[in-house]
Amino acid sequence: MPPALLEAFDAEMAAALTPGPTAQRWRAVERAHILSQPYPWPHTRTHGVMFRLALRDRDVWEMLGQVVRLVVAAPGSAAGNYPDGNTGRTRVGLTTPMPIPDDLAALLRDAGALRP
Repeated sequence: MPPALLEAFDAEMAAALTPGPTAQRWRAVERAHILSQPYPWPHTRTHGVMFRLALRDRDVWEMLGQVVRLVVAAPGSAAGNYPDGNTGRTRVGLTTPMPIPDDLAALLRDAGALRP
């Protein structure tokens, strides 16, 4: 992961792991997920954090969905088979592409990680 992208990813992950409002923590890890999709290990880490947040929230459906995503994240990233912009949550289809927020798209583009 290029340095500028890693810096943004780390900031989002830190926000997701910092005590605070649940919605803000989920938003941060979803943004980290979008940045991480092209990279197997960071992508898998985001799903681990999502699992932890779901566990903390006692959201069984989200926990189950994150277990599946933990299994497929690294192989999907390594193969380049992931849905661009997908936030990684269980409420979103596993293969559903989504619009990428402009600021994240710029980071991915600058890192050469934004697919055409």
